[in-house]
Amino acid sequence: MRSSIVTRPGMRIAIVGAGIGGLTLATELRRRGLDPQVYEQAAELREVGAAVALSANAVRFLQDRIGISEQLAEKAADVDGLIFRDGRDGRVLGRVLSRQEYHDRAGAPYYGVHRADLQLMLKEALGEGALHLNKKCVRVDDGEHSAVLHFADGDTVEADLVIGADGVRSRLRREILGYDDAQFSGCHGWRGLVAPDQVPSLPDPESIQFWMGPGGHLLHYPIGGGVQNFLLVRRHDGPWADKSWVVPAEENEHLAAFEGWDPAVMEMVSAAPVAERWALFNRPPLQRWSRGRITLLGDAAHAMVPHHGQGANQSIEDAIVLADCLLEGLEQGTGWDDARQRYQDLRADRVRRVQITSLATADALHLPDGPLADARNARLGAADFWDRSLAWIHEHVADRALAPVGA
Repeated sequence: MRSSIVTRPGMRIAIVGAGIGGLTLATELRRRGLDPQVYEQAAELREVGAAVALSANAVRFLQDRIGISEQLAEKAADVDGLIFRDGRDGRVLGRVLSRQEYHDRAGAPYYGVHRADLQLMLKEALGEGALHLNKKCVRVDDGEHSAVLHFADGDTVEADLVIGADGVRSRLRREILGYDDAQFSGCHGWRGLVAPDQVPSLPDPESIQFWMGPGGHLLHYPIGGGVQNFLLVRRHDGPWADKSWVVPAEENEHLAAFEGWDPAVMEMVSAAPVAERWALFNRPPLQRWSRGRITLLGDAAHAMVPHHGQGANQSIEDAIVLADCLLEGLEQGTGWDDARQRYQDLRADRVRRVQITSLATADALHLPDGPLADARNARLGAADFWDRSLAWIHEHVADRALAPVGA
């Protein structure tokens, strides 16, 4: 049950961005008695990216804290393990955990869900009166007594704490840094959604799968109703020269880039129209996640490439830990400055490790044929692959790290 919502002097919280992390934070703070206000630049909550893979390290909080367990079970696909395949002949190189084994080991399901469905679930959990659409934040003035958010429509809002949850292209990150530090990862990709009747040759359609080969890979997973979400990734020669991160795709360019791959791969990626090509960017780790009254969360703090599927999941972990730290600061009288530093201390090493290993995963998936690829394949097929390579991500329980101050 949600606590009575109160507004006290010095407790005005503005969250910039109504993505997964921002909505999770707002919902958790509101559930615990605070009155955060969320400001989103879009005129409506609409699809940004087709789907999201929610691993147990995030699902546990969506179920137990945010209270959307039933909605997820209804709308999402409960993924049946992870499979690695050779992209050219379809050979299984490694098979990791069944659905039940994953539940038992990680403590919650691994869901694939349409991003728009998830945002709607979070919006409904947040309730009325806290979400403000068509509010593009263009500047934050951090004064002696409050921060003032300036919006493109001319409106202003005062706040005592400003959370930048405004994504990979974060305006508030630039407020803290003073410049744009986006880094091209060396890969670009194509995305699509495919109905089940369009992929009759697809093996193991209920699993999340990586098909790999020299210079590229295909990732796909179900998101409900048997629909497959795919991301087709290719190495990019040279720097990304276009100012936009998303450019129009030439007709069938993605098919030409993977010519000769397994028929099931080609069946999937040719079944959906592909109009855009996405550059995959990340951002380097920050030395500080806060400046003045501004604190960053999720992609704004630590944008990462999608090869571990952890962008949304780490944002949810951030939101839960930040909420706990803020409430702890109020209860113990240590204040929000200490709380925000504690949040960064608890999160920085973990997200840095996820960022680094996500980048390294692409290098491993894209190896040319030879001894290194053979060694990779042997690791993927090893009985201890889960324990050595993935358990630290999926079995992590982020709020366990929040031991009492001084303990």
